[in-house]
Amino acid sequence: MINKDKKEKPAFYGGQAAMEGVMMRGKKSYALSVRTPSKGIETRLKAINKAERHPFFKLPVIRGMVSFVSSLYLGVKVIYDSADMAGLSDLEEENPSRFEKWLEKKFGDKLFNYLMYFSVFVSICFSIGLFILLPTWISSFINPLIGERKWILGVCEGLLRMAIFIGYLFLVSKMKEIKRVFQYHGAEHKTINCYESGAELTPENVKTFTTRHKRCGTSLLLIVMLVSMVVFFFVRFDNIWLRLLSRLLLIPFVAGISYELIMWAGRSKARIVGIISAPGLWLQSITTYEPDNSQIEVAIAALKAVLVDDGIIVGAGSSRPDTDGPDTDDTGDNA
Repeated sequence: MINKDKKEKPAFYGGQAAMEGVMMRGKKSYALSVRTPSKGIETRLKAINKAERHPFFKLPVIRGMVSFVSSLYLGVKVIYDSADMAGLSDLEEENPSRFEKWLEKKFGDKLFNYLMYFSVFVSICFSIGLFILLPTWISSFINPLIGERKWILGVCEGLLRMAIFIGYLFLVSKMKEIKRVFQYHGAEHKTINCYESGAELTPENVKTFTTRHKRCGTSLLLIVMLVSMVVFFFVRFDNIWLRLLSRLLLIPFVAGISYELIMWAGRSKARIVGIISAPGLWLQSITTYEPDNSQIEVAIAALKAVLVDDGIIVGAGSSRPDTDGPDTDDTGDNA
């Protein structure tokens, strides 16, 4: 039931799909709900690191830079946790290898945290290498052919970057396990859309809404591609190493600008917003699938958990978030 004493609700709620579950992020915490092997729903509520809520990290552009790293960390952690909750984790093997025994002896209880940091580092390197540096390197082969028309190089680089990104999503979406994750992605969007419309959060209501959402992380990534095309168009170097270095140094700036654009698109109903959002909404046809009722129920459970914690709704059985661990704020603004 809605808390009548709460006159305002947060502008945005959002989250991400997980293994057999959905994560939703609120103002003070995030909730991860997962369909367990017993067919029940387990929900874990975690507090957001207070350092991430510092006013400096909420400044325009800066918050986009922070979101880029923190969302990667939280995203990896959510995948690990959801796999464990769903009974899909093989982290606890009966016969660990010598290397695993050495790692446990060397790092003890901090091993999981170090593995998380390493996973985020690998994810960042893979993303930058595949979507930023590789297109720059490949496009450099046409440099001798274009003469003084250096602007062609920037256009080709941008188009190649988008082609690699869309192709990667398309190929990944064909994997059976990923298809199921994308169903939960659809359930997350439907649930957010239902809540933002003011309708009651029931499976019957939620399933009538679209799986597309303007603040989706998929849309954000596409905006990053478009913004990088514009920014890199004006940053031209004949030397391939200087061009690669400039792309690396400008990544935080591109991420910050892209974040502001996606947030503006989420708030505004101007006609130009529809034009800007259209490619991202189209791309979500690859990254979201229609969920079934059981998946919708999981998404509702996650959203209700953070709504209860934020005092937006009043419900029984709510609990205070667990503050253990190095959890970080993913800014919560991407649906």
